[in-house]
Amino acid sequence: MLGGTRARTLGGAALALAVLGSALLATGCGGGAGGSGAGVVRASWGDPQSPLEPANTNEVQGGKVLDMIFRGLKRYDPKTGAAQDMLAEKIDSADQQNFTITVKDGWTFGNGEKVTAKSFVDAWNYAALVDNKQKNASFFQDVDGYDKVHPAKGAATAKTLSGLVVKDERTFTVRLRTKFSTWPDTLGYAAYSPLPRAFFDDHQGWLKRPVGNGPYMVDSYTKGSSMKLSRWDGYPGDDKARNSGVELRVYTDNNTAYTDLQAGNLDLVDDIPSAQLKNVKNDLGDRYINQPAGIIQTVVFPMYDEAWSKPGMEKVRRGLSMAINREQITEQIYQKTRTPATDWTSPVLGDQGGYKAGLCGGACTYDPGEAKRLIQEGGGLPGGKVTITSNVDTGSHRLWMDAVCNSINNALGNDGACTVNPVGTFADFRNQVADQRMTSLFRSGWQMDYPLVQNFLQPLYYTNASSNYGKFSDPQFDRLVDEANAESDTGKAVGTFQDAEKILAAQMPAVPLWYQNGSAGYSENLVDVQLNAFSVPVYDRIQVK
Repeated sequence: MLGGTRARTLGGAALALAVLGSALLATGCGGGAGGSGAGVVRASWGDPQSPLEPANTNEVQGGKVLDMIFRGLKRYDPKTGAAQDMLAEKIDSADQQNFTITVKDGWTFGNGEKVTAKSFVDAWNYAALVDNKQKNASFFQDVDGYDKVHPAKGAATAKTLSGLVVKDERTFTVRLRTKFSTWPDTLGYAAYSPLPRAFFDDHQGWLKRPVGNGPYMVDSYTKGSSMKLSRWDGYPGDDKARNSGVELRVYTDNNTAYTDLQAGNLDLVDDIPSAQLKNVKNDLGDRYINQPAGIIQTVVFPMYDEAWSKPGMEKVRRGLSMAINREQITEQIYQKTRTPATDWTSPVLGDQGGYKAGLCGGACTYDPGEAKRLIQEGGGLPGGKVTITSNVDTGSHRLWMDAVCNSINNALGNDGACTVNPVGTFADFRNQVADQRMTSLFRSGWQMDYPLVQNFLQPLYYTNASSNYGKFSDPQFDRLVDEANAESDTGKAVGTFQDAEKILAAQMPAVPLWYQNGSAGYSENLVDVQLNAFSVPVYDRIQVK
């Protein structure tokens, strides 16, 4: 995810709970010693790019909220990342292409509406229909009929996916266009969340105050300020919130958030500034978390621009990758919270999950002489220079952009070869990327949506995929991904995905920079703070002293 919600009317006890939650959020106080759950967690955050819809959110900040207010058929174990049944009572298939899904009984949305098979089918049909312009529509491309509801060109010739059929209140069937053995494991991703009728009946109202079926309810959101969520006491799941709510406070500078944490004005920061990594252990002690996560940082080439995609430019792209001294940058800036990348996935997957060190080969090895030679052979940098663009409000991105540009300039012996183009906010940056306004390199960090090698490759590099913002397209890559998805033997599927990665190494549509750890710090007011395998705080488990 380059990490949805509903609108509802509150009444009676629900309204009282919301008022109580708002009061606690306003004071930021805890209640009851020993983590009684009477306090509100005050956490740093960034405004999401778009209004929160499950199938229209593919970035981290919005994803944090979706994970609090929704539960899908599957959920990923906070520690291992393994897919586990959540609302799915069972998912049966005899051929890895036709699936029968039974939804657990007893689940409702926050407005009291029952969660049924139709709640999922309606949501998925909405997500897939081209008219609705959902960023994650391509996650449904494996379902039969996607080409009719979301054609590559022209208007839709159907309104619903022919591969989705509601059988009864708790059962629906799914027919995929081809075999996809691990498809059920993808269903913990937020795009597959169910939706209540309120989403369709009063869409604008729902967007203002989303209603889901997760352990929290949205009380309010003020762009540029904060989102306030309160615990839903009617939540039927085993993972009930252990605090009374979460206040997500918007920060445009993670240094300010860290200062507020130290001053006691904030409880949780999940983006430790690079400048503080030398001090954070002394500052926070055991309240500092640094652990591996399913995250990779890359910079992407705008392949929709002929200047970058014409024949021969693959040499220039590979040369720029070889001009980046990953070892030096990760050591000097990141204090062992980053590891130089040697492929396009993450070590968190492990060997069996699809990670294989070194697939990038020499193209990810710092070699100034070879870098210079390849760039010259490929025709040189377009216009004689490159820029690197990223938002600079989160993630200490300005530091590494300067370092990468310095490395490129040193390798090429030209101080003006690479310059930095900082964008003030994440939302503005994402909009520029989505509108294809980039004319040179741009950041595209990826946080896995689910722990499968497929998730690191298909959404980013498959033709017209949901997060393929560079618009890379290679028929052989697409064919290998399709073959891997259809393979029932996991080992063979992994090998085929790795063959697809070798095409990325040859074409270099995106430069792997480094694998990223999850890091966070928290105040003495909190206990049971942990990050999941995606590096996101497990908000529902946090307790306030």
